Amino acid sequence: MKLKSDARFDVETLRQLAGNKAFARGEEYFDEQLVEILINEPARVLAQVAGTEDYRTELRGRGKSVDGHCSCPAFRDFGFCKHMVAVGLAANAAGDADENVLSRIRGHLKSKGVDFLADMIVTMAERDTKLFRKLELAAMATQADHAGLETRLRKAIDGATRAGNYVDYASAPEWAAGVDEVLDMIGELASGERAEIALRLANHAVDRIERALESVDDSDGECGALLSRAEDIYLCAVTAQRPEPVQFARDLFARAMNDRYDVLFVALERYEEVLGEPGLAEYRRLTEAAWQKLSKRARRSDEALDNRDRLLSSLDFFAERDGDIDTRIALRATDLSSPYRYLALAEFCLEYRRKEEALRYAEEGLWMFEDGRQDERLVVFAADLLANSGREKDAEAHLWRCFERAPSLKLYSRLRKIGGETGRERALRILEQCCAREGKGGWNSPADLIVEIHLQEKAFDQAWASLRRFGGSIRLREELAKATEKTHPAEAIEVYQADVERLATSGGYAEAVKLIARMSKLRDRAEQAAYLAALKERHGRKRNFMKLLG
Repeated sequence: MKLKSDARFDVETLRQLAGNKAFARGEEYFDEQLVEILINEPARVLAQVAGTEDYRTELRGRGKSVDGHCSCPAFRDFGFCKHMVAVGLAANAAGDADENVLSRIRGHLKSKGVDFLADMIVTMAERDTKLFRKLELAAMATQADHAGLETRLRKAIDGATRAGNYVDYASAPEWAAGVDEVLDMIGELASGERAEIALRLANHAVDRIERALESVDDSDGECGALLSRAEDIYLCAVTAQRPEPVQFARDLFARAMNDRYDVLFVALERYEEVLGEPGLAEYRRLTEAAWQKLSKRARRSDEALDNRDRLLSSLDFFAERDGDIDTRIALRATDLSSPYRYLALAEFCLEYRRKEEALRYAEEGLWMFEDGRQDERLVVFAADLLANSGREKDAEAHLWRCFERAPSLKLYSRLRKIGGETGRERALRILEQCCAREGKGGWNSPADLIVEIHLQEKAFDQAWASLRRFGGSIRLREELAKATEKTHPAEAIEVYQADVERLATSGGYAEAVKLIARMSKLRDRAEQAAYLAALKERHGRKRNFMKLLG
């Protein structure tokens, strides 16, 4: 099939997004006329692509701006797929023709009577279990009595959340969609006369989802989103129901303390209106009693530690309502087990204009963890406070101590500002000594940092000299090459040629071609032609690469 000249989607962009292999397969799908365009609108193209299965594919945008999605597993795992390529090519061939199969279907259905549509949908539901379940629940929500509806929806939750032996990554979205359908039904009950049912069902859904988490690959966070939605339904239901506040406070507290995945964690402020002052007072009493009891124990178990954080969050909520900053600081000071905890406490003190306390906790944190790897954020925070307090020498000493153990560009910039040229020379000397001990540099090495420093200060001769002497990561080599193309073209070309060889070997042909184009601007035509001839001789068997080279 021939493509129209005024193509809607840029073909090279489709190739780059999909990669050469997927693009070639997409071309085959297009040539074999396996694409059926359902909707062709200015903003999007929706199509069905026949393959191992029929996949629903949507493309949005025009020209080089292309986005979309596909229902196939390859899109979920790798992104832009062959089906999207095929749809893009089909859309180019169709041009701006007003294809809207779904609109024609809608128009046809509108001309039929209600009985015809009902019969057709019931027939479809007999063959489609998911559709049957959805229609059954929808009908029951409007027709069943309270007890019957709750029983049926509870069974629906159990069925939807059942994970079997294991729900793998590929199956997790479909599993989550099934649970979401049941939550849709519960959500519709939450704000009406059946709010009490919705409350109990939301609780049950949380229990079931939490239990299923152990058997579901939740890499994309589907279960977390479901738990959050169930909590939203729970809140909507209690807001509509307005339960007795003291008993509700007890129920909510028990739920929060037994919540394995923190659905209700730090969400007490969301329930403030429902609890009212009587409920808040009861929740506070329960929290303070549990805190006193917990404080008397060793608090070594994971469960105890989890409850500790939950109780601290609740106590902080009440202290904030009271405007009691001293108590809020004291609560944070109960756990200073890491440099980050000290930093968080010091930042909190500074936020409330307790500068002396902020400095005291920051210095204490540095002292407590001086023998281990220090947290750069705490060091910089403490150094800034010390400098602002007139203790510049102490600030500089902390920065140097941290830089010698874990050098970074941020620490260097602070030391350079304080120490000037002398600080610069000392920092580079430290880094060179690190390189001598560690050998040639790689990713995130002292060698990389030396190059970054020279690059930041536009000392390009020194940057290249350091790279040759100590080595550096591919990222730094490329960054330096691009920054110094005009001043050091020969060195840039050397880096680009090495990258082209690496990309040609690994299949990154499109990126290799871009680098070759950059090189053509850095040397004369004869040198570039000789390089291309040698490149084609070395990689001539890679047909896709040769096509891109032309």
